Amino acid sequence: MRGFGVVETVERKTLKLDGCTVSYLRGGSGTPLLFLHGANNVPGWLPFLARLAERHDVIVPDHPGFGASEIPSWLDNIHDLAYFYLDFIEELGLKEIHLIGGSLGGWLACEIAIRQTAPLRTLTLVGAAGIRLAGVRKRDIFLMSPEALTRALFFDQKLADEMLAQPVTEATTEAQLKNRYSVARVAWQPRLFDPHLAKWLHRIDVPTLLVWGDSDRLVPPAYAAEFARLIPDTRTAIIAQCGHLPQVEKPDEFLAAVTRFIEQKGA
Repeated sequence: MRGFGVVETVERKTLKLDGCTVSYLRGGSGTPLLFLHGANNVPGWLPFLARLAERHDVIVPDHPGFGASEIPSWLDNIHDLAYFYLDFIEELGLKEIHLIGGSLGGWLACEIAIRQTAPLRTLTLVGAAGIRLAGVRKRDIFLMSPEALTRALFFDQKLADEMLAQPVTEATTEAQLKNRYSVARVAWQPRLFDPHLAKWLHRIDVPTLLVWGDSDRLVPPAYAAEFARLIPDTRTAIIAQCGHLPQVEKPDEFLAAVTRFIEQKGA
């Protein structure tokens, strides 16, 4: 990845908006890139975020109800988060955004984009939930043990071993319980999809990249083909020997696909 600039200092910031104090990381410079995390939020400034920040002003919020953000009284469904982020984008004055969402965050990114694409330049969905494909089984994360869920995230089980070997503290346990509670609030019934989303995906009128691991056991790659069928202007990158988190398991391939897409479609 040559030609990247100097990385700016990463800052942890907070914003009081819609009666909720939200925590977010921000670093880098350039065109804004908003990354929406999945069910377990982002534990910190991961390597793929640092590399994206060499070209972009990267903003990584903890969703309301997740991580270091407050649990708002109004959080009932995924639509509440979508409207919140439209307010968040307006409050920060963001324009020409490269919006990237992974898993739950990919679903959320779709919910934002079907409502309004004016602030967006591109959309990238990574192993996105949000729709249902008849005959293609998704794993039910609410019925999986923490170890089983961790192992299902990766093709390379050495990465799962490393994650499972991390010490469990009272703070991490509380954070996991908080995240699971908020995921249940927005995705318990129906399980991790919006029955009304698919019929409105045609409203997404910005270039869209679909990034999937070929061995994703949580949201199988057949879902990438379905999103491609429903969203008008899409490109698809299937990453070999990769599970549900391409940005973590195969960061070089992930970054190459995203950077190429943004250069071609986001200029």
